[in-house]
Amino acid sequence: LSISYIVGLASGAMVAAPFVLGAAGFAAAGTTAGSWAAGMMSAPAVANGGAVEAGTTPAVLQSVGAAGLGAAATAATATGGGATAALLSLFF
Repeated sequence: LSISYIVGLASGAMVAAPFVLGAAGFAAAGTTAGSWAAGMMSAPAVANGGAVEAGTTPAVLQSVGAAGLGAAATAATATGGGATAALLSLFF
């Protein structure tokens, strides 16, 4: 794979992340009822008496779904997209 392909996948990951989270139910107004996100939030909420602990995967995803990606999350998403493309280049 070329460097342009790797950069393209990294950029695509950054652009797609908020849309994917929204489609999963992590919305700006909160978790969408009946969605995959609601199911993911349910288990820790039941285990903790109705609260989802800060820093858990569902809490972080909801935060990103509500506020968007910050600088660190954007960098991490781009790095993940680039790493995925680099790994794919080993096989294709």
